[in-house]
Order: sequence, then C-alpha cells, then structure tokens
Amino acid sequence: MSSKRRRPRDEAIRGRSHCGAFRPLSAFVLVVVMLAHTPVVSAHGATATGGLAHGHGTFLALGGLGVIAATIAFKRIGRISPTAALSGVFVGLVMTALGAILFEALSPETTYSGASMPFPRSWYLPMALSVGFLVIVASLVIGRLRWPTRPRYSFLGILAGLWIAYPYLLPGNASDSHPLGYAIVLGTPILVGYVVWKDVGIVIRAVLRDRAARWFGIGVGVVVALFFVSITGYLSFFPEEGLPHERVIVVLPAIYQLVTWPTLEMYLPHIPLFVAISPGQLIVVGLLSTLVGLNAAVIARHWRVEEQAGMTQSTAGAGAIVGSCTCGCCGPLVAKVAVLSAGPSIAAPLYWVFVDTASPLSALFIVASIVLFVGSLVYSVETARQSGESTAVIPAD
Repeated sequence: MSSKRRRPRDEAIRGRSHCGAFRPLSAFVLVVVMLAHTPVVSAHGATATGGLAHGHGTFLALGGLGVIAATIAFKRIGRISPTAALSGVFVGLVMTALGAILFEALSPETTYSGASMPFPRSWYLPMALSVGFLVIVASLVIGRLRWPTRPRYSFLGILAGLWIAYPYLLPGNASDSHPLGYAIVLGTPILVGYVVWKDVGIVIRAVLRDRAARWFGIGVGVVVALFFVSITGYLSFFPEEGLPHERVIVVLPAIYQLVTWPTLEMYLPHIPLFVAISPGQLIVVGLLSTLVGLNAAVIARHWRVEEQAGMTQSTAGAGAIVGSCTCGCCGPLVAKVAVLSAGPSIAAPLYWVFVDTASPLSALFIVASIVLFVGSLVYSVETARQSGESTAVIPAD
C-alpha cells in the first residue's frame, strides 16, 4: 500500500528533474529570440540593435566568466553542491557565448587589402604541404612508439595532416570538388566516432544514463554549436547594410572546409534572421559541438560522483577537459578579438595568418580542435580509471 502511495511522488520528482534540465536551455533560446525581435535603429550612419554595442558583449562575456569562476570556487569550498554547480556553470557559459556573439556581430567590419599581408600568399603552398606532411610523419612515429596497439590514433593524425595539405595537393580549382576532399571531410566523423566508441564507449554510455550529466552535455553542445555558427557568420540576427528588404531563400554552391557544398541561404528581414546551412557545415559544427558536449557530460558525471561520495575537490581529468575545450572553443574568438581590438599594424598580420580561410593555420586550428577534444575525452576517462574512480561503478541517480 505504501509503495503505491510513493509511486506518484517518485514520478513527480522525476518529472520536475526532467523539466528542470530544460530550463537553462529554454532561457538561452528565449534570450536569442528576444535579441532577434529587438528594434533596429540607426546611429551615426551605422546600424545598431536597440542601442547595443560591442562593449555590451564584452561586459556580458566577462560577467559570464565571472559566474563560472565563482561557481567553481563555491563548489571547491563546499558552499554549493556539484549538481547545483552545473546549473551555475551552464548559466555562465550561456552568458559568455551570448557576449561573444554580441561582440563579434556588433563590432565594426574591417577589410584588409593584399598589401597588408605579412608574407606573399604564395607561401601558403609550402606552409600547408610542410605542416601537413609533418603532422602525418609525427602521427606515424608517435603512434608507433606510444600506442603500438592503437593504430587508430595514427590514422586520425594522418587524416588531420591530409586535411591541412589537401587544398594545395591538387592544382587550381580541382580540389574544390575532388572525391578525395569529400572523403576526408566525411571520413573524419566516422573515424572520430570509432575512436570514441572503441576507447570510451562503455563509460560514455554509463555517463549518459545520468540525467543531469546527459542534459548538461546536450545544453553545452547546443550552446557551442550556436556559438560556432554565429561567430563564423552562418547565423545572424543582426542585419547588415546592403541586404535586400524582401525575403530571400536560395541554394548556392559554396566552399566550406575543403570542398564545395550546396548551401541553403535564407534571409528573413522581418525577424531579422540570416542563416546558411550546408552538409559540410553540419558535419564540422556537429562534430565539434558533439565532442564538447560529451566532454561536458563527463565533467558533470565526475562532479555527480563527487557529490555521492561526499567529496568537493576536482576529480582527476576534469581540468584537462576544461582546458582543452576552452582552447578549442575560444581560439577563433581570441583571434577575432585581437583583430578587432588591435591596431592596424598588428591586426592585419593576425587576420591573414589566423582568420583568413585560405591560410593553412586556419585549417590546422580546426583539426587540432577535433584531435584535442577526442584526446581530452580519452585521457580523462583513462585517468579516472587509473586513479580508481569509475563513472560506471556508481549508479546514476
């Protein structure tokens, strides 16, 4: 009889927990929609959104970083529980991402001529081939010496080297639609998925059975995806000068990451909203955001294990995850911030070396981020195993 009376209460608790997982993500979507409907006004010949400027984005981003730092500090001294800390960290991440998007979108556009390049564009060819070849050789050597029983790591490094060198392997525009380019892009998520499944698949499945960890990872992955597409200009709620005043929906071929993809572009002036979607973009952004989301879920599960074990200190491997995800997610933004904030003499070389899509270092950053996210995921799980902690031993919830 008592068990029957208890069941509705348990289901109500589970229902509240499930709905609570949606609240931070729903708040993020609500803020984006509110920004989208903020009235557009003109100021000094330039467009501004409701009086917002890039300084407001800086303030919001710094506030988000402060919220994250304070939340982690309170967790370490035991003032808040690890589960409560997850909500604070997510709110800080949302604030930081929105601040970064505002800063990038509302900063004045700067154009650079070829005369401001620090070196001739002809240098891109030897740079790409030498860096790509070096990555391939290093992957073979290090993989053979360090992980002789895991050749998949060497294959991932070889694929990264091909990604860097590919645009200059074929003459002229032949690389824009060559099957090898499509094979490299399509093969990357397949190989990454195999590595994750082979090395940490069992632990990841156990982690995702924890509802709090699962929804924290999903929320972080969604925020990261919106961050990437907004920073790269494929999603914008801020109208630019020269855009038409009527709705535009068109499919155009566009090069995104190595080869040409059919790209659906939509501009809805009454929202205002500009969005561009292509298979290449979905593959790259989906892979990066999924890896970051899995890393975030592992951190959340580590913290939940600490809570159940009565600990408040950081768990082994969490620091490596945070560091790698910070470097991989903030790297493009740091480059753009430096370009927008530095003087012309400093900004132009930074733009041509790190932001220009034709630069080999731009491709190097993408593949390095992928390798870094995979490495942090594998490293954190193996470190936890070696320290005697297992995310799969303690039952979720």
